[in-house]
This record gives sequence, structure tokens and C-alpha cells, in this order.
Amino acid sequence: MSRIVGAVLCLFVVVCSGWANVEVLKFESAEQEQRYHSLIKELRCLVCQNQNLADSNADLARDLRNKTYQMIVAGSADREIVEYMVQRYGDFVLYRPPVKASTIFLWTGPFVILLVGLLIITRVIRNRHKQAAETLSQQQHEQAQRLLRGNFSE
Repeated sequence: MSRIVGAVLCLFVVVCSGWANVEVLKFESAEQEQRYHSLIKELRCLVCQNQNLADSNADLARDLRNKTYQMIVAGSADREIVEYMVQRYGDFVLYRPPVKASTIFLWTGPFVILLVGLLIITRVIRNRHKQAAETLSQQQHEQAQRLLRGNFSE
């Protein structure tokens, strides 16, 4: 009975290890490894869009991590790797795209949206104050007093 349990456990471990998505990369130095990790944290996954290459499990992210690794091992500078990715995939691959005509909305968009929201809130508050400032006529005031007292007859 214990052999069967042991065999099932071994089979389970083998199957589960196939599910694990662990990349084993060998670097020539700790500096290369540090560069690799900093680059894959700075580059965006084009499939996930809200994750960097380090956090994404998408196939494209895996391919881009491999390309980054190959370029680092081949001796490419960080700037060259980033330029390669931008040439191939555009500025969207960068978490911090440069400020230029094609990316100006990325940089100014949040501030414009915030400004518009503040203007709308200001206008709503002013309109409420104007409505509250309008005084009731004497007849409306007396009617409100009757309603508050519970006297509903006209």
C-alpha cells in the first residue's frame, strides 16, 4: 500500500513540476543578472499591458525575456536592448515612454482628466449653493411649516 502512495506522490510531483514556469538562466556575472532583472522590470508585456515582462506569463513575454537575455549575454548595452525593443514594438513597450508628440497624451492625459473632473465638481457645488441660496416665498415658507406640523389642509 505504501508503494502505491509513494508512486502516486512521485507522479504528482512530476506532473506539478511540468506546470511550474521557471526559467533557468546562466549569466557570466552578477552584473549581467542585475541588468537582466532591471530591464525586464522596465519593459511592458504587450499582451498583458498592465504587467512588466518579469511578472507576465504570456508567451510573448517569455520570448522577450529570452531576447533580452540573449542580447545581454552577447554584450549589448541596456540602451541598445531598449532601442531594439522600441524599434520592434514601439514606445508602448516602455513603462516610462519618452515625452514626444506621439506620447504627449500619455503624459498629459491624467492631468487633463483631473482638471476636467475638478471643474465639473466645482460647477456642481456652485449650482447647489445657488439653489440653496434661493429664498422661499412667504407662501412656500408657510406651506412648509404646515407640512412640518402635520397640518396637511390648505
